[in-house]
Amino acid sequence: MDDKTGVTDSEITNARNSLSLIRSQVKAGRIDQTFLARQVDRVDALLERIAGERASADYGGRFEALYNVSQMLGTSLDLQIVLDQVMDAIIRLTGAERGFLMLHDDDGGLNVKAARNFDQQTLNDADYRFSRTVVRHVLDSGTSLLTTNASEDPRLAGQASIVAQSLRSIMATPLRARGNVIGVVYVDSRITAGLFGDADLSALDAFSAQAAIALENALLFSATDQALNRRVDELRQLRRIDMTLNETLDIEKAVDFTLRAACKLAGAERGLIGLVEYDDATTHRIESVHYVGMDDDGAGIDGRYPELAEVIASGQSAITTAYIIVPVKRDQQVIGVLILLSDDRRFNEHQVDLVERVATRASVAIENGRLYAAVQRADRAKSEFVGVVAHDLKAPMTGIKGYADLLLMFDELSDSQADYLRKISATVDRMEMLVSDLADISRIESGYFFMDETLFHVADVVQALRDNVTPQIQARGHHFIEDVADDIPPIYGDYYRLLQVLTNLLSNAYKYTPDGGTITLNIRAEGGRVRFSVADTGIGLTPEQIAKLGTKFWRADDEYTRSQPGSGLGFAITRSLVEQMGDHITIHSEAGAGSTFTFGIPIKAAPDADDERR
Repeated sequence: MDDKTGVTDSEITNARNSLSLIRSQVKAGRIDQTFLARQVDRVDALLERIAGERASADYGGRFEALYNVSQMLGTSLDLQIVLDQVMDAIIRLTGAERGFLMLHDDDGGLNVKAARNFDQQTLNDADYRFSRTVVRHVLDSGTSLLTTNASEDPRLAGQASIVAQSLRSIMATPLRARGNVIGVVYVDSRITAGLFGDADLSALDAFSAQAAIALENALLFSATDQALNRRVDELRQLRRIDMTLNETLDIEKAVDFTLRAACKLAGAERGLIGLVEYDDATTHRIESVHYVGMDDDGAGIDGRYPELAEVIASGQSAITTAYIIVPVKRDQQVIGVLILLSDDRRFNEHQVDLVERVATRASVAIENGRLYAAVQRADRAKSEFVGVVAHDLKAPMTGIKGYADLLLMFDELSDSQADYLRKISATVDRMEMLVSDLADISRIESGYFFMDETLFHVADVVQALRDNVTPQIQARGHHFIEDVADDIPPIYGDYYRLLQVLTNLLSNAYKYTPDGGTITLNIRAEGGRVRFSVADTGIGLTPEQIAKLGTKFWRADDEYTRSQPGSGLGFAITRSLVEQMGDHITIHSEAGAGSTFTFGIPIKAAPDADDERR
């Protein structure tokens, strides 16, 4: 049996025998007309049967191929993969030499998205030569077009693209999705005429209908994927904005970064941000205007942007053909305005939404920057005030102490009078110490504190310490131990500030150690540094107290601490001085078991005269 047609071998043998008999009659010159007609009809019927069955087989094969490629189209949503699959399948179905798939772009034009040849290779841009006349006809009419020989087809003959490329067989059909033509499928052969028939065009139409659905799904997926990627990228940028704004308390940096981030997200070429100051509930003014991509022309911004007052009053953004104005709000009050400008396009709602998100994030940083700047101004004012007060108190205190000491020289004073004068003198001494501490704090906080470095020996510092603290230590019955190494080299640093640090530490040690304790001063040279340590057997500190130690004017609230003189400034000054020397104080303490305070200063060589002159 023939696999393609279903015709049996005996039928074919009978047909050959009939033809052989007719041939014999022709040679003999004896033709039986009746027999001849009967045999011809039999052969003709067989041929018609073969032709029909072959057509049916071709149709089934084409249907099977159409089903297979339709199944294949559902395996991917990647747009370019789907485009290439569609084009390769069409070329296989039609036997075309090459094919093009074109889709509408956003401007209404037609762009080639896939160009493939019979070997499933992608064509180069230089090979994008096809009949634009055919493509335009399909687009305009919305119907398919078939020509078996374009050079002789009256619809196309004479067209420049047909003549120049010697095009022969051409088929083109529209790609429709949801009733709309989204593109064109075009195949051709520049060699063979009559390559395509009506059956090929029907197969191309059927396949294109399936392909259009797959393409639209891929296009939708691609658009959704691109939108998702844009959204993820926007969220990443907003997160970076959050992190950057949270890291700064500098209002200038916060404002500048906010403006640049808003311009980038919105695609604006220029922009400005102004901070709003309120004189009262009804009046305001724009101050501290910052610019990106434009200069300050010295004029106010209110007149240039008429919508500004309404934005500040309503707290709602405004969009015009040239710019957008977005309020920066904190606690429902507008504290600033963002104005972004573009030269060649109008901002859309999505861009405005992004800028509003940036403004929301920036509002906290800007408000914190304002508060921090106000605190800094107040702190500077306080430091300046303390410095002025400390300076102005020195003269009257010197006078009071001088007169008290002078009166003590008179022999006519009674014991009670002399005792009062000594108390006045001692009180002035304590006031001088407090004023000196206040002056040091003021200089440290205002940045006007400088170290006066010289070359000196540690032994000189120890002797001065001994002179300063020995009377107080002995008065409390403490045992003072000096454990000072002999190999300590000279130090280049601020002698008086080091003496002040050690005096403060020893003063705290003897004050906060009950009478009869032990105070130890340990000094060693270790690893290029001189390490100083002051230890006592006093009341000690809890971990919570250690955490608060150094806070200005803070003192522990236990009865023993409150019974000792002090302002709560000494350790704050001491810690700042040590930091100025290039180290920090470490504290080891336990409540009821004493404390040890340790720090070190680097051993530095004194500069020679040439270095000092340089």
